[in-house]
Amino acid sequence: MARTSEVDQDEEQARSTLLESNSSNNGATSMQTLMNIIVSIVGTGVLGLPYAFRTAGWLAGSLGVITAALLSYYCMLLLVQCKRRAIVVLEGGGEENRIETYGDLGARAFGAKGRFLTELMIVISQLGGTIVFLLFIGENLSSVFSGRHRISPSVFILILLPLQIALSFITSLKVLAPFSALADACNVLAMAFVIKEDVKQLQSFGGSRIAFNGVWSLPFACGVAVYCFDGFALTLSLEKSMARPKKFPWVLLQAFIGVCIVYTCFGVLGYLAFGDNTMDIITLNLPNSLSSIIVKLGVSMALALTFPMSMHPIKEIMEAKLKSRKSITLRAARVIMVVAVAVLATAAPDFSVLISFIGSTLCALLSFILPALYHLKLVNNLSVWERVLDYIIFVIGIVFAACGTCAAITGHFKN
Repeated sequence: MARTSEVDQDEEQARSTLLESNSSNNGATSMQTLMNIIVSIVGTGVLGLPYAFRTAGWLAGSLGVITAALLSYYCMLLLVQCKRRAIVVLEGGGEENRIETYGDLGARAFGAKGRFLTELMIVISQLGGTIVFLLFIGENLSSVFSGRHRISPSVFILILLPLQIALSFITSLKVLAPFSALADACNVLAMAFVIKEDVKQLQSFGGSRIAFNGVWSLPFACGVAVYCFDGFALTLSLEKSMARPKKFPWVLLQAFIGVCIVYTCFGVLGYLAFGDNTMDIITLNLPNSLSSIIVKLGVSMALALTFPMSMHPIKEIMEAKLKSRKSITLRAARVIMVVAVAVLATAAPDFSVLISFIGSTLCALLSFILPALYHLKLVNNLSVWERVLDYIIFVIGIVFAACGTCAAITGHFKN
């Protein structure tokens, strides 16, 4: 039997912590899996949706979120179908070589090169997500403490650097898991507070609101939407964690319906409330009241403490490659990695620009292109319509990635 590599074992251990916390010995229930799916999808990107709706228009933004949800849901099902079909029974024994990670799927489809490409995209995407974390923290702290003279978000990112370096030496995911739960709770609190302020602003609704802002605004808004639905690295682990995996498609559908409704309402309300004044991070539109300051500080500090969790899959792969977990070289590599991410965050573009770029490139590859390609490669006896749909999704992913990258580079997304 082909053995799972050390890298995959480490990655799976890192990604399965959330699943283990809500699973019994017999597997997770449907409700537990539903909560895990929501946690794996919803993140800080949602706070950039109102600005995406401002850029594309409230109607175009809504259609973009719905389209991203439909395609993401279908492509996650493609991964599950690939996993179930791509089981190799070895000659002379009943042992099975099962697909457990996205990297395993890449290896089964295209060998070592397929695994390398899949894992590389996951690592780069995760790296982009950590930079988004730091940008969000810097922007929010800058809005709280700047006063008359604006302090650059980069200053706050560098101020928090010693804390991030210290936290990088925590290797126990059990220690880090509560901070992740705290960050999720703070995100929900921030969304609830923003919606309350949106409703207050709507009472004095003024000015026009655009429904459709031109073709070139769509790649930007869709990139943000795709980023907000990114959870493909955990799809196979979530399905595997269930006591009754056959129910996974229905549970996944429930999660996507709920999240899609929340995303659409959140984006529309934010744009309708603030119009052309909508900021790339909606919390920056909050008034300078004590409650809003507490929300901003709470979300920022929770994310600062969660930063090591988001870096953990990258650290696991790096440590597996170095094969010297207790050496000075490994400790130095951790510090260098955190410093490098912080430096990249200080040089990164605006929050909304970055999440749109990541969504249009890396997330498009992981969410649409690779699932369709692996489905065509691994699943036999596909009907004509299934093959046609796979090719359509593959082409959509390529065109979307090209248009999103072009829009980000040329700056056509700016109003």
